[in-house]
Amino acid sequence: MSIISRLTAVSAATLVSLALAVAAGSPASAVGISPPGANDFACRPSAAHPYPVVLVPGTFELMAKNWATLSPDLKSQGYCVYSLDYGVSNGVPASGPITASAAELRTFVDRVLTASRAKQVDIVGHSQGGMMPRYYMGFLGGARQVHQLIGIAPSNHGTTAAPTPPAGSTLVPNPCAACDDQAAGSPFLTKLNSIGDIVAGPSYTVISTVNDEVVRPYTSQALAGPAKRVTNIVIQNLCPLDPIEHDQTPNDPVVHQLVSNALAQVKGPGDPNFRPTCV
Repeated sequence: MSIISRLTAVSAATLVSLALAVAAGSPASAVGISPPGANDFACRPSAAHPYPVVLVPGTFELMAKNWATLSPDLKSQGYCVYSLDYGVSNGVPASGPITASAAELRTFVDRVLTASRAKQVDIVGHSQGGMMPRYYMGFLGGARQVHQLIGIAPSNHGTTAAPTPPAGSTLVPNPCAACDDQAAGSPFLTKLNSIGDIVAGPSYTVISTVNDEVVRPYTSQALAGPAKRVTNIVIQNLCPLDPIEHDQTPNDPVVHQLVSNALAQVKGPGDPNFRPTCV
């Protein structure tokens, strides 16, 4: 299934919940319903977990669904957890131009830092949400505000999955600008990667699955950089029988362990020698 054809999977219930959240007057930077444990703006980071964690959903995803299991897991570990919905275009979340979505992330991170009184955040993102923060970090001044970026099945170098516009998409000029931006070789990705895979300051952890059917090939998700700055993890190298695919990676217990290990690093990316419990 291509990243664009997945647009047809956005349910009416999802769009209704989004509309209700907007009507209720939620902040533009976090318009939807928060996942469990997220967006307590009275939370103060502890010495053990000094960096607020910002969870960034993937294309077509709302934060409430994308982070329904990871958010409460991190909250139970003592982290201050935050998340947002972004890139709403034609009523569909995370489908607008990625440059504009990165600006929304910048606004949200500023709000988190002000509320938490922290100096930096850790960002955990899925799919587009694991790649888009790199634009914020590389082009919008975000590098100094990010301690680590953890990408779960991120579209760092795009996907070669052929886009197939969904039925009825011709009713709007561009049904999914974010999908076009994530196509391998797109002008957006050419600009993003023109400055290199990483920028000075943050550490990077990438978690990929060989079963990824959306961001293909899965090897395109990896980032180039020195080991002290970048850790690239393929789930099946650690747990060969793990069947997890693209959409459900944020709910995989193995992924949860890998994310927790990366967040626990005081300096540098996830420990490449860490071995999760395979389930």
